[in-house]
Amino acid sequence: MSSILRSKYLRILTLVLAVQAVLFYTASTGEGTPLPMPLKFLPSTVGDWNVAAEGVVDEETQSVLRADDTVIRVYKSPKGAASLFIAYFKTQRAGQSPHSPKNCLPGAGFQPVDGESGVIDVPVAGGEKININKYVVANGEDESVVLYWYQSQGRVIADEFAAKFYLVADSIRHHRSDTSLVRIVVEKKNMTRQQASETALDFVQSVYPVVSTWLPR
Repeated sequence: MSSILRSKYLRILTLVLAVQAVLFYTASTGEGTPLPMPLKFLPSTVGDWNVAAEGVVDEETQSVLRADDTVIRVYKSPKGAASLFIAYFKTQRAGQSPHSPKNCLPGAGFQPVDGESGVIDVPVAGGEKININKYVVANGEDESVVLYWYQSQGRVIADEFAAKFYLVADSIRHHRSDTSLVRIVVEKKNMTRQQASETALDFVQSVYPVVSTWLPR
């Protein structure tokens, strides 16, 4: 009996996913939400943080990422340095979608540190709290604190599965599938892990008000 129920459940789940896919690709026809301004025009100063270096996405990475706009920067403050990466996708219909750092970082040789990853609440301006991912990774003696989230139409999303749900729902209701990946990395270097985490959180609190108004709502 259990095998019959399990088989029935899988058939229903497959049908639901198929219907969602059809609705997604049908409802998203002709969409493509542009940024109000390119990401390269993000302010060079956010709070106590100032741009110290600019980076670029190389052609090989871009051919895989397929983002419509990106920014890579290193900001510095008296508390330390933080790397900011944002990838914006004006539509996900043609197979473009953010790549989870949980998949990309291991490919670069970094492995998660046991017991140091999870979802955290971060207080930001206006009394709001955002729910984001914390991911501590190491490659030999090199260790970094990674904070990241997906931002879609003014909504901050930590969970990858929730991001997929909203992708389908927003495509059906609003004919939009634009989204962004926002990732912040702080290398531990001469700090403790706690200090690196506090530095990363401070940068999130400084940059989030800018990012939240820059990305389409």
